[in-house]
Amino acid sequence: MSASAVRQPADPRIAIYAPAARARIDTVDLLRGIIMVIMMLDHTRDFAHFQAAAFDPTNVDRTTTALFFTRWITHFCAPLFVFLAGTGAYLQGMRGKPKGELSRFLLTRGLWLVFVELVVLRVVIMFNFDFGVIAGFLQVIWAIGWSMVALSVLVYLPLGAVPAIGMAMIVLHNAFDGVQVTSWGGPGTPIPGFWASVWHILHVPGLIFPFGGHGPPVLVLYPLIPWIGVMAVGYAFGSVYRLEPEARRRILIRAGAAITAGFVILRAINMYGDPSHWAPRDTLTKTFLSFLAVSKYPPSLLFLMMTLGPALLFLAWADGKGRDAI
Repeated sequence: MSASAVRQPADPRIAIYAPAARARIDTVDLLRGIIMVIMMLDHTRDFAHFQAAAFDPTNVDRTTTALFFTRWITHFCAPLFVFLAGTGAYLQGMRGKPKGELSRFLLTRGLWLVFVELVVLRVVIMFNFDFGVIAGFLQVIWAIGWSMVALSVLVYLPLGAVPAIGMAMIVLHNAFDGVQVTSWGGPGTPIPGFWASVWHILHVPGLIFPFGGHGPPVLVLYPLIPWIGVMAVGYAFGSVYRLEPEARRRILIRAGAAITAGFVILRAINMYGDPSHWAPRDTLTKTFLSFLAVSKYPPSLLFLMMTLGPALLFLAWADGKGRDAI
């Protein structure tokens, strides 16, 4: 207990931990490290597979089981990067960073990440400085950056309001899957106008033309909703690390099990939570793969339940192994 002090509240079953200024949560760092390794697998698979055969490895009609799971396992990476970025922000406040300083950090870090996505990574991905062909790719770093900017405002709200806003984005955004926003850049111009571009940025992947018909397009791969919500929920989740380990593990197990079971039930019903429905196939294995083939762009409710639920169970398991520093 040298890394933290313990305050005993009126209820003797729950202790509130006040970690030292530089104390870290080892299980959170462990999970971050694991998803970084898995991300390396994703990029290796992406390079090797598309050199040989250019098709989506989650395409049940064409893929193999092994190839499918090399892609499926990497679905955990983006949600956990975003979720744990929110958790890390809360932990900074728990270690004593004033709210104003935390907000400024999130704002400046978020804008910096957006710049890195638009300028630095654009050059790395395309291997050239020719911004005239396509101006940029708006991917996960972009989504994390703007989510941090949004969180820089949300941190001023009461803690209970932050996950409520985040959960609303996560749970309800699939209700708008059928909405089509069409506006054009001008008479006879076959490019999306302002409101269609806003819809791409918020909800539907696609090309936008921020410079009108006189400049290169930008490809939106990671619309901002529900990623902002994922980070907001991750921020509120950080508060469980104020609890003593046994109470914390109970919450992690119950929440992780409920979210995972909810995924199975909602996916089995096949009515809401993902624009892509599963269907029986000619083999049980392919039917199972179809069940797991949920949508990432943008991440559907079921995609997030499938990834975040097991992640909470992992944190509970790792916590039970005594890896926490507090």
